[in-house]
Amino acid sequence: MLTAYLQRKASWEILLKVSSGIYADHALEKVIKNYQFNSLDIAFITELSFGCIRYRKFLDLWIDHTSKFSYQKQPPKLRWLLHIGLYQLLKMDKIPFSAAISSTVEVAKRTDLKGLAGTVNAILRNTVRNIEKENIPKISSNEMEMLSCTESFPLWLLNEIVNWVGIEEAKNIVKAFNKKPSIDLRINSLKTDLNKFLKELNKSNINASAICHLNHGVALNSNPRSIKNLPGYKDGMWVVQDRSSQWVAPLLNPMKGEKILDACSAPGSKTTHLAALANDDAEILAVDRSEKRLKILQSNLERLNIKSVKTFKADATTLINIKPNFLSYFDKILIDAPCSGIGTFARNPDIRWSLSKDKINQLILLQEKLLETIFPLLKRNGTLVYSTCTICPEENNLLIKKFLLKNKELKLDSERQILPRLDKPGDGFYAAKISYK
Repeated sequence: MLTAYLQRKASWEILLKVSSGIYADHALEKVIKNYQFNSLDIAFITELSFGCIRYRKFLDLWIDHTSKFSYQKQPPKLRWLLHIGLYQLLKMDKIPFSAAISSTVEVAKRTDLKGLAGTVNAILRNTVRNIEKENIPKISSNEMEMLSCTESFPLWLLNEIVNWVGIEEAKNIVKAFNKKPSIDLRINSLKTDLNKFLKELNKSNINASAICHLNHGVALNSNPRSIKNLPGYKDGMWVVQDRSSQWVAPLLNPMKGEKILDACSAPGSKTTHLAALANDDAEILAVDRSEKRLKILQSNLERLNIKSVKTFKADATTLINIKPNFLSYFDKILIDAPCSGIGTFARNPDIRWSLSKDKINQLILLQEKLLETIFPLLKRNGTLVYSTCTICPEENNLLIKKFLLKNKELKLDSERQILPRLDKPGDGFYAAKISYK
């Protein structure tokens, strides 16, 4: 019972941190440090807390259905604890109702919600009665509002996605956002090869396979108990990198001796990929304005034993002013631009609730500025790749089209948009390859 209580308490604490503005993955990391959980506990806590974040709107609908007070009138701490209980009852089939209720009520009793423990118990028991009677919340018959409620997705953003891709594709995408994301690795080709690494995983009874159309991609087909305990981590044989992200760096075709700029580099999955593709024999400058993120990048470089990358703390949009000698200096440039991250909602469930149209518009202005200020650093015969992890056309193909219309001396060599799919793993991603005419 103590373990069950601690699991729910930790999950609740993650929700509290996310509600205060901390990213879900950072909240998970911060909370877990305060406990002595094993890997199975952590897997359960991740599923419970991230599930609550994904299904926030759906769970609020059930609060309104089973409580005297709407979710908007619930004290925030109570609301998030109710989500912990409701998610177990509504979405986690393997947990008995009695265990879900008792462990959640125990959290209330042992914290500053002890005066509301009876309320938690009553609402969760009322939910069970409604489930057993198949008395579900009433949802609007409007197709968009129904999809917004059942898939727990902001209506304004759902309408945007429908405008981008149509209703049927939008249905597939928002459902894909609620599935458990894949865990993909990219081997460090400087230290191992695909077949050798897969054999190492097989020896450790880890179910993994090569990812089609990727030379260095490995899919973990079952969740490892601890990612850092996988073979080869300490020896720098691999990094975690989503399969959709892995096709970006090869677009630049980095070669030995080339001068390469990664303009928005940290935490470095694409930076290290560029280095590996150039056999660690290029001159790569990794720029980022966050010192904290650059430290993570430096740590990854050291673990992978990559020597060809130098880090530089700077706002990439001001790089030409800081280093005027960089004008027409680089053979290849990667702009993995800050973006809305809409393609990664399965992996980062909290973004859907903090994103707004205004934030997207601000990001578009930044993306335009990055392109305008960084392209002059490219040699006349060089190549630039612009990439994002979003599916928003205004951040992707429409932005590139506008940029090329403004800069007639440039041409689009290729572009590709990957959409999240319910039947396929991988994030949503976009990349455009551009050069001088």
